[in-house]
Amino acid sequence: MNRAISPEASAVIRKMQQNELTESVIYAEIARFAKGEGNRQTLLRLSREEKAHYEIWKQYTGLELKPEKKKVFKFKLLARILGFTFAVKLMERGEENAQSAYDLLAREVEESVQIRQQEEEHEQALLSMLDEERLKYVGSMVLGLNDALVELTGSLAGFVFALQNTRMVAVSGLIVGISATFSMASSEFLSARSEGRGDALKSCTYTGIAYLITVVLLIAPYLIFDNSHYILALICMLAVVVLIIAGFTYYTSVAMDQAFKSRFLEMAAISIGVAVLSFVVGVLAKQFLGVDV
Repeated sequence: MNRAISPEASAVIRKMQQNELTESVIYAEIARFAKGEGNRQTLLRLSREEKAHYEIWKQYTGLELKPEKKKVFKFKLLARILGFTFAVKLMERGEENAQSAYDLLAREVEESVQIRQQEEEHEQALLSMLDEERLKYVGSMVLGLNDALVELTGSLAGFVFALQNTRMVAVSGLIVGISATFSMASSEFLSARSEGRGDALKSCTYTGIAYLITVVLLIAPYLIFDNSHYILALICMLAVVVLIIAGFTYYTSVAMDQAFKSRFLEMAAISIGVAVLSFVVGVLAKQFLGVDV
């Protein structure tokens, strides 16, 4: 080690050095396939800054490190599937958690203050990178997702007791779901066209895809369980609803800097509440109408 520092600070620096190098490689790798020249240049700038931080920490450790391959692969995969904005913002959240470590180093390492300032600038740079197509249409996806969760969850819950047959519930739900998918997509298209937007087709496509995926996931439990386990299928469907809401809410909370807990609880309460009310309606319909399927 080239400079004398405490063992505690040395351990922190070693960890930071490793993170800076790994994240430098991640930024550079994602920049290779990120769309938009502005996005690529921002990612490359972040990569260079992280590498510069690595070189500073190397002066203290005297170690030549290699990037963590598993972490690089993980964030490249996330960037491919969920978008580069989500991947890099998720990675930056890890850096936010490391800010307390800079307080420990400030007394021993002067450069730590400068590095901390640059890390904070990273967040500002990332905010300007929200020029990703899928994020432009998050509103359309939310529309499709919310409507499918509320409408189809309620319909399937109502069918469960009225029909008491998983296959019939699945068929009924599929018919309702596909019809509603086309209805929602066409409504979004007409709404976008009436607003004079040139992206009406893309907007309705995102809405329709989000709706259709939700339909498939919600119907799946009724295809897995046999006819006598319709209540178990209903419970599994409600679990799927919660997982869908949690997953999508977490995605938007990271990519678009939105609150997670409040949005998750709101969507979950609405969807589960509608399902419970619809189940009661199914019970009443079967009892008072005397329909026995």
